[in-house]
Amino acid sequence: MNSDLWFYFKKNRGAVIGLGIIAFFILIALAANILSPHEPQKIYPGEFKVPPFSQNFLLGTDDVGRDQLSRLIHGSRVSLGIGFLCVIFSSFFGSLLGLIAGYFGGIIDRFIMRCVDLMMALPSILLAIVVVSILGPSLLNTIIAVSIVSLPSFVRLVRASVLQEKKKQYIQATQSFGSSHFRILVLNIFPNCLAPLIVQGSLNFSNAILDAAALGFLGLGAQAPTPEWGTMLADARPFIESAPWLMTLPGLCILITVLSFNLLGDGLRDALDPKLKQ
Repeated sequence: MNSDLWFYFKKNRGAVIGLGIIAFFILIALAANILSPHEPQKIYPGEFKVPPFSQNFLLGTDDVGRDQLSRLIHGSRVSLGIGFLCVIFSSFFGSLLGLIAGYFGGIIDRFIMRCVDLMMALPSILLAIVVVSILGPSLLNTIIAVSIVSLPSFVRLVRASVLQEKKKQYIQATQSFGSSHFRILVLNIFPNCLAPLIVQGSLNFSNAILDAAALGFLGLGAQAPTPEWGTMLADARPFIESAPWLMTLPGLCILITVLSFNLLGDGLRDALDPKLKQ
């Protein structure tokens, strides 16, 4: 962040707290191998559903005897990795389609936007389930499905920004000098679309984590024994009464992470929008 952006961003305490929590989870994910007290997939015979704050297991064990804390730590790597990859893929292809649709217009614009409208006609989780059902349940297919679900928001956002920018005089002057369409799109128009794109990316990060967790909960996402928060919720569902911590802990991780990204997105929106800087 530059000094001006940080000046306005830090006025939003919730956004600063969200940024700190996100940084904390990222550090945990990067240092998962160091911080984990046990192997996340190692089974300890006889240590089934051990409650939290036990002698050898700080957050207890699951129904098959695996350390819950280690699985949560490694689950942060999986869940944050899914969110990061989904945002990268969806923002890249969404921006590309939005630039093409907004700049060239005509039949190209109508075709792209009708496809986007068709995708938005279905609930995001339902569309993700359809895609994963076609491709098959796996971690890679979860990333593909959630990336596809996130495309429409980026396409519509970038297209709207392009429609505003291409009417301005500097674009008309650049066109009169004979600049290529590629140069105008990449060097002149796209940099002016970055501010709303950054905000949308931070908000879509939380949506990607939620969608991936939902697919994992339904058994269509990461498959056992991969430690993913949504999959951990699904595995703990039969024990919600006898061992409620098995669902509470991964649920809290999802809640805190998603809330932090939403707070971060709100702070970035306030800092990047000139109308909200007063």
